Amino acid sequence: MRHFLDLLSVNRDELLSLLSEAQKLKASHLRGELNNCLDRRVVGLIFEKPSLRTRVSFEAAVVQLGGSSLFLPAQEVGLGWRESIPDFARTMNHYVDALVLRVFKHTTLSVMAQYSKMPIINGLSDAAHPCQTTADLLTMQELFGELKGRTVVFVGDGNNVARSLALGCGTMGIRFRLAAPKGYGFDDGFRTVFRKHAPKGTLESVIDPVKAVRDADIIYSDVWTSMGQEDEREKRLRDFVHFQINAKLLTAAPKQARVMHCLPAHRGEEITDEVVDGERSVVFQQAGNRLHAQKAILAWLLGK
Repeated sequence: MRHFLDLLSVNRDELLSLLSEAQKLKASHLRGELNNCLDRRVVGLIFEKPSLRTRVSFEAAVVQLGGSSLFLPAQEVGLGWRESIPDFARTMNHYVDALVLRVFKHTTLSVMAQYSKMPIINGLSDAAHPCQTTADLLTMQELFGELKGRTVVFVGDGNNVARSLALGCGTMGIRFRLAAPKGYGFDDGFRTVFRKHAPKGTLESVIDPVKAVRDADIIYSDVWTSMGQEDEREKRLRDFVHFQINAKLLTAAPKQARVMHCLPAHRGEEITDEVVDGERSVVFQQAGNRLHAQKAILAWLLGK
């Protein structure tokens, strides 16, 4: 049974295949062609955290591939407190063909996968966001073609999005550089995991964002305060004040550099309106590609 919990279990050939399939599905969609590879398949969605892009893109993806989806409110499901995660998984095995979960703790996914006879898809956890990275790589491929040798600079916190993106970049031969204040970079545990997964990958850390973006192809940002970190907000605003992606920072980057953000953006904090809405932004192309990346993941795990 294959799951999609993170990118550690996906090798380069599989990731290339996912990106190729996403491109084909996107082209087919734009031509108005029908694809029923999920005919009579049912996908359940359980989100402990709020969501716009992940929920809508998955629900739309399932429908456009001929299947149906069920959104199960987290408070009604009560994972781990209304009933145990193993009991829930063993029950859902009889009802649906796959589960997409957006959870606070990655361990919820790990336990679910142990007891599941259906694919479990990580729609976001505290450790990883592999669906986002798949869409990010698809967007980069549309922009540049060959990915190997490109440079991605993530300006901000070494969070779940940054970790998944780093793993995806390492898999694809893309140089990954994190520009973060002291204390907000990748820990030694993640660096060890990265080296094991992508022994030839490049993982760099730079404190000065101006120096970091000087050879960037992609400049990437995410919110400084993620869900569950609200108590740290004021401190984070102070610590990250010099890590905003703005017009001044872009002047230090090559002309071909494009800006990405996983959204939602806290405009005026980690990124300015001028950049999000500017000609170097591919933020909404990136958001749109969530739909096609989710389709590829679903077709890979469930397609006939």
